[in-house]
Amino acid sequence: MNDQLKDFLDSKVEQYNTPAFIKDDPVCIPHLFTEKQDIEIAALFASIFAWGNRTIIIKKSKDLLQRMDNAPYDFIVNHTDNHLKALLGFKHRTFNDTDLLYFVEFLRHHYTHNKSLETAFTNGMNKEDETTEQGLNHFFRYFFSLEDAPARTKKHIASPGKKSTCKRLNMFLRWMVRNDKKGVDFGIWKKISPAQLVCPIDVHVARVAYRFDLLQRNQIDWTAGVELTANLRFLDRADPVKYDFALFALGVVEKF
Repeated sequence: MNDQLKDFLDSKVEQYNTPAFIKDDPVCIPHLFTEKQDIEIAALFASIFAWGNRTIIIKKSKDLLQRMDNAPYDFIVNHTDNHLKALLGFKHRTFNDTDLLYFVEFLRHHYTHNKSLETAFTNGMNKEDETTEQGLNHFFRYFFSLEDAPARTKKHIASPGKKSTCKRLNMFLRWMVRNDKKGVDFGIWKKISPAQLVCPIDVHVARVAYRFDLLQRNQIDWTAGVELTANLRFLDRADPVKYDFALFALGVVEKF
């Protein structure tokens, strides 16, 4: 890789991977909390809602948390049927209260048996896995393993097996796994290595990646994300997804 490109992208990572980035990004939602489980739940919903206008994403995420009395973990594990009435009528784009009620049911099922959401991914992974592909495929199967899983909700959980980019879940994993002490990502999960993460990719990130010859594949899908990440490993093998800050900011903030 060109040293000049690495220096440029490293400078953009330094510019945007700061606490100042948080307030205008969906990552601000889990930053409202300090307890691990609250962070996980808030981060999952914020990432699932993360398509479209960022201001609306943040607004709808806060709306949901308010319906949970701003105590998502306590709500998830201790709610009664009466408490669920507060969730009725919630909607964000194509995500509605049918989907929400199943998310809540799954999360209660999971946290009844696990202390962290991390195992929902790592139970499908090996330490030798180059990427989180198997973990994401496992999460999809596990998430919809409950008997009453609505068919419509499956469109809200991506998986490599469906050839999806998995952009939002890759972003969620970045938040949970990366631990660079810069204040944006949380680094509260330890069983997944930052080197295994796959860079979130969409049309904006892909446009920048094409400009820098970091991506050749025309179709923006899981394979494209893996290709981009493989090239980013030449810039930083241990933490390739830190360049998500640079590629996203160049594509969305700076309209590069």
